[in-house]
Amino acid sequence: MTPDAAGALAEDARDPLACYREQFHHPCGGDGRRLIYLCGHSLGLQPTAAAQYLEQEMQDWRRLGVLGHHAAQRPWIPYHVAAAAPLAALVGADTAEVVAMNSLTVNLHLMMVSFFRPDAARNRVLMEKSAFPSDRYAIASQLKYHGLNTAEHLIEIEPRDGERHLRTEDVIHRIEREGASLALVLLPSVQYLTGQSLDLGPMVDAARRAGAAVGLDLAHGIGNTLMSLHEWNVDFAVWCSYKYLNAGPGAIGGCFVHERHARSFDLPRFAGWWGHDSATRFQMGPEFQPMAGAQGWQISNPPVLSAAPLLASLDMFQRAGIRRLREKSIALTGLLQRLIEERLPGLVDIVTPRAAADRGCQLSLRLARPPAAAKRCHDLLTAAGVITDWREPDVLRLAPVPLYNSYGDVYAAVDALSQAVRQ
Repeated sequence: MTPDAAGALAEDARDPLACYREQFHHPCGGDGRRLIYLCGHSLGLQPTAAAQYLEQEMQDWRRLGVLGHHAAQRPWIPYHVAAAAPLAALVGADTAEVVAMNSLTVNLHLMMVSFFRPDAARNRVLMEKSAFPSDRYAIASQLKYHGLNTAEHLIEIEPRDGERHLRTEDVIHRIEREGASLALVLLPSVQYLTGQSLDLGPMVDAARRAGAAVGLDLAHGIGNTLMSLHEWNVDFAVWCSYKYLNAGPGAIGGCFVHERHARSFDLPRFAGWWGHDSATRFQMGPEFQPMAGAQGWQISNPPVLSAAPLLASLDMFQRAGIRRLREKSIALTGLLQRLIEERLPGLVDIVTPRAAADRGCQLSLRLARPPAAAKRCHDLLTAAGVITDWREPDVLRLAPVPLYNSYGDVYAAVDALSQAVRQ
């Protein structure tokens, strides 16, 4: 691929996935021109079909009232079931192992009720030190709930001195060293700040050999990288769907529970009526009888108006295919990397790993200037019509998303960045 404007346009003309770009609403500036949107790691764009999905539910609600639970075009009682198969395909799971429900941190708490069971010997949690803060808040509160504390019972791993990324061998070594004390290992699939994609298979194997439960945060991985949750043999995983899954702000999240636990009805869990056996749910009996599989961890009936845009987006994922999207992601991000390295040597430092296998579609950058001046570059990019993400104190994150970003977007974004860093 030629890293110039003509080469980018030629690559767009050859792109078999280019048709999906027009199946999203792209924000426009005051002059009506489409903005270059590289912020799907924070909030994905709105699928054009989302409004149709939502309007269908609004029509059925107007037309049917309560009868819509059974008679809507997409009946509301089993509404979440329609998301199971496409979600399973994205995370490498069986359909019964996934469920759309709640939000990421709520699901993390629910999973920890079942899978973080500290005792006198195993009472520690291992996680990465730079995890997204909500994960740490959840773990700290769970430790406190069990009468434990972060100083003694939370192990936070970080890169070696002078390095930016976790080494697989270091994570495995720490798990093996602390193994007898570990009740839970919680890892991200993609680190939110650096964009590093972890080599999870060996890490999960080490945690299982150590006897710890294993959970994953897929917030920045689902819809972005290839995963094999069932094969990796993790106990649980949780995710949100407003980033790469394009389901809208605050959209319904999701959860994976390995089939090993499908009928572990003696596991403690916080119960609610939607996790009750669906065959007898409406008999309204006093005793909770959980459904088999991930659905047994549901609390309440699904928020239909929140789930509708997710179905619209998942339809595109099914048609495009996550493997084809991953191939385009590698190409787009590779172009972004090459252009930055060639055009901005010494001015921009790429924090994200260079190897395609070690990242998703995100590049995190540090600009060679003080944080306040670097933040001004972000503001200049925004003014130039390039939407990116700023993380204090000094990280600029760009995500060329294969469903709706183009090679031309990447070239134009680097052109704008080149002007911003030289002002």
